[in-house]
Amino acid sequence: MFCVVVIATLLLVLYSSFLLHLSDHSFIPRSVLELVFVNNTSHDFKPSFKREQITPPPLNSQGSKVQPQRCQLSNSSQKSNSPTQMGKMACDTTLALLRVFMYDLPPEFHFGLLNWKETANQTWPDVNNPKLVPPYPGGLNLQHSVEYWLTLDLLSSNIAKVFRPCSAIRVQNASQANVVFVPFFSSLSYNQHSKIHGKEKVSINKMLQERLVQFLMGREEWKRSGGRDHVIVAHHPNSMVHARRKLGSSILVLADFGRYPSKIANIQKDIIAPYRHLVNTTPRAESASYEERSTLLYFQGTIYRKAVSFSYSNIIYLMHD
Repeated sequence: MFCVVVIATLLLVLYSSFLLHLSDHSFIPRSVLELVFVNNTSHDFKPSFKREQITPPPLNSQGSKVQPQRCQLSNSSQKSNSPTQMGKMACDTTLALLRVFMYDLPPEFHFGLLNWKETANQTWPDVNNPKLVPPYPGGLNLQHSVEYWLTLDLLSSNIAKVFRPCSAIRVQNASQANVVFVPFFSSLSYNQHSKIHGKEKVSINKMLQERLVQFLMGREEWKRSGGRDHVIVAHHPNSMVHARRKLGSSILVLADFGRYPSKIANIQKDIIAPYRHLVNTTPRAESASYEERSTLLYFQGTIYRKAVSFSYSNIIYLMHD
């Protein structure tokens, strides 16, 4: 019995060391949480998707380390960091924290769902002029509008006059990218086109998902990684229901894991993105408004939806007291 215990202990130690070693060489892509946080310009969060690219800071003439700037610009000779001057210089893609390749999907997958009409084979609206960009529908649609804002952010990342952090930058060559972004407005597609109308045999929502699967499966970028480096936004819990099993290897941006099997969506590869804020007032008149608050709280999980969370419910009660 003593020998058995000793052997079992040794096996457990060996297995634990193997898991620790494996965690540093995982084939699972890093979470898109890094993509979301990078664009929120967190000063404490500095992700690196490729560890071999990490190099120590250079030394100055005194021998001390030179601290790199948070946001690098292509025109390094400029000494002024005022927002006005920064907004007039394009970001340097070689110094970006995250390089993103975005498919030029036909407008029917994105802004065409907002009744935007392209001209002369135009794929995207002109983001140089905000008036030419169609707005996202209001009401409850807005809570799942993360697909819209991420797409616009990438479209504007190469425009010099648009003031934004030089963090996540769109690149035109997929071989230079850390992740591949799929610009399909899946939540909007579900909200507006999931029902069959008239003589239709298949809803527009299902048809778009089938076309998306066919498109991705034929791309070399998908075949190269099996889709593991692709980012797909499916924030509405009922979006991508027809394609999620075939595209489950990708990095999914979701509202929760409640309607997904763990093999398709899990915390190891996917990210739960917050709902867009829709409440303009607070119950108490003396409370600070949404714009005046420096700290916001987001619950990742359920409170009363589908199932009651005991911990979250108590936190809510404490906040109200």
